[in-house]
Amino acid sequence: MGTILAAEPRYPSLFQINTRVWLECLSSEARKPITLADIDDTTIDGFAEKGFDWIWLLSVWQIGAAGRAVSRANPQWRAEFKAILPDLTEDDICGSGFAITAYTVSEALGGETALAQFRERLAKRGIKLMLDFVPNHTAPDHPWVRTHPNYYVEGSEQALAGSPQNYLRVETDRGPKILAYGRDPNFPGWPDTLQLNYANPELQAARIDELTAIAGKCDGLPCDMAMLLLPEIFQRTWGLTPEPFWPKATAAVHAKYPAFTFMAEVYWDLEWTLQRQGFNYCYDKRLYDRLRDGHVGPIRDHLLAGLEYQDKLARFLENHDEPRAASEFPWPQHQAAAIITFLSPGLRFFHQGQFEGAHVRVPTHLCRGPVEPTNPEIAAFYAKLLQVLTETSAFRFGAWSQIQSLPAWSGNWTSDGFVAYTWAGEDGSRHLVVVNYAGNQGQCRLQLLFPEYRGKQVRLIDAMGTEVYDRDGSELVGPGLFIDHAPWQFNVFALQAK
Repeated sequence: MGTILAAEPRYPSLFQINTRVWLECLSSEARKPITLADIDDTTIDGFAEKGFDWIWLLSVWQIGAAGRAVSRANPQWRAEFKAILPDLTEDDICGSGFAITAYTVSEALGGETALAQFRERLAKRGIKLMLDFVPNHTAPDHPWVRTHPNYYVEGSEQALAGSPQNYLRVETDRGPKILAYGRDPNFPGWPDTLQLNYANPELQAARIDELTAIAGKCDGLPCDMAMLLLPEIFQRTWGLTPEPFWPKATAAVHAKYPAFTFMAEVYWDLEWTLQRQGFNYCYDKRLYDRLRDGHVGPIRDHLLAGLEYQDKLARFLENHDEPRAASEFPWPQHQAAAIITFLSPGLRFFHQGQFEGAHVRVPTHLCRGPVEPTNPEIAAFYAKLLQVLTETSAFRFGAWSQIQSLPAWSGNWTSDGFVAYTWAGEDGSRHLVVVNYAGNQGQCRLQLLFPEYRGKQVRLIDAMGTEVYDRDGSELVGPGLFIDHAPWQFNVFALQAK
């Protein structure tokens, strides 16, 4: 088993698992039902050996018959499912993990006891557990629909007639109602959900109680589409202006569980807003988009933000919502993007299947995924990257600084294609990360801000490859280290003064 560091890392790593798909695969291999209670020690030891500080179990909560029926009946979704699983069966469509009827663990996954035991086994290895919280909406057959329809955004006959894609007629204990589907203001409603009304103070109080109860079952919660609850967004979507929810909710949970971690799925440049409302981490979709688009200047500009902001970003190349990195990023651009993403400050967010080079994103409606062959080149790359992250304390605890890439000679524009930064470890170690994030050969000079190297010989050892160079320290500090890279080439140099 990997060594457990006593101190909390400044820059931890998270591994997201699609729980239902994972357990179905294990069950198929074992030819018997496998639940969270049956996960062997070797698997959990493997999480520690790979350096994961967090395991996010996606989709463990109760899903109702109503949401499942919508998932099975929606022709557009079904066509997608069929393309992913040509041998699709009804049992494969178990309903979206985001159409929740209750925050209790599905018995098919082992129930509450199995989850508690799994969390305890992770904790013994220094690993924390994340579970989902879906604040914006519930399933259509959540008990509140009958007992507390006032917790939901209500529509009218006129609204239903004008926007049938956004409303549903339901039966409640207070008579028939027309309730809104949960939605993002830019898209039609999600037809397997109903929209909660955060302008109702009673709903906010009930949600805070529920959130506090969930926090007793895990160490952190990723909050789905967290920005939809912000008063200005909610008003724009529904014409209702709620009191701010997140500052109260995060404070209430932290009052009971001071070390609890909140992560926001957030877009529209609202990351800083949510960080100030109690979130420890926010999705960094902006960096992902710029890496995918290949715009180097905006990538460097993004990394100029202060560390009080960057330290609270969750950086990823794929997750349950995004396309697979292996399908979205051509090789070797994929490698270069991964080096920038996972060797920058922030939470390193990895996704199940990413290390094997999976190409098919499995929708959260499915509890079975396709069997894909492992790409040996991608697997070897990520194995090395995880090893470097795990064994190099500077990348987990150190001080990060971006370096400007200077032209290698007058008129050489190719320096514009580089992203470079250094890490200084608490143990005195020094590292340099440099990436030519461009489809052309490029040259630059990098002036290292390590004045202690002046007048010494410095050895550069590439932790991700085999390159070793001896350079004059005064040159590294003065005119700068000369770099000549092929398209998408990178180095992760450990620097050793001789």
